[in-house]
Amino acid sequence: MKKERAKFDYSLHYKALNLREQPELYRVGKGEQGVLLVEPYKSEILPHWRFKTPDIARASSETIYELFLEYKQNGDFVGMDMARKFLQMGVTRSRRYANHKTGQKYHGPVPNDKKGRSGSHGRDTLPLDTDPVKAESAAIFREKYLLAREDADYQRMRKEWQEKFG
Repeated sequence: MKKERAKFDYSLHYKALNLREQPELYRVGKGEQGVLLVEPYKSEILPHWRFKTPDIARASSETIYELFLEYKQNGDFVGMDMARKFLQMGVTRSRRYANHKTGQKYHGPVPNDKKGRSGSHGRDTLPLDTDPVKAESAAIFREKYLLAREDADYQRMRKEWQEKFG
């Protein structure tokens, strides 16, 4: 029977935490969870995260992948996972803007009882308004994201992390 993955813990006060000093508190979670919370990694990676044009996306994804490799060299799994999440977010956000030039996927505001949650929540999806430039940016990020995600050391470290911490 497969062990259930520990959920990302949103109850922690991330602004006051340094997860390089307390890595045992980190949970991988699902997808991009925590990407804009976990310090000091957010502050180290976010300034490099851009996708407006393919040239910008290329420079951004290469820099973030280099950070991934630095974290790997230092045996810093949390840093590796955060860099992977930023690369993944480069794919998803570029795709969002590739499909919807405004970046808005759904029509209307999120209902008050659903604030802070993702998904349509009964709202209609806006029609596609495609942008091939952003689609190319997404493809550029996807290449680096897959390199990080499929890295043998990353996969081994992730498995060990999840066995140890959940």
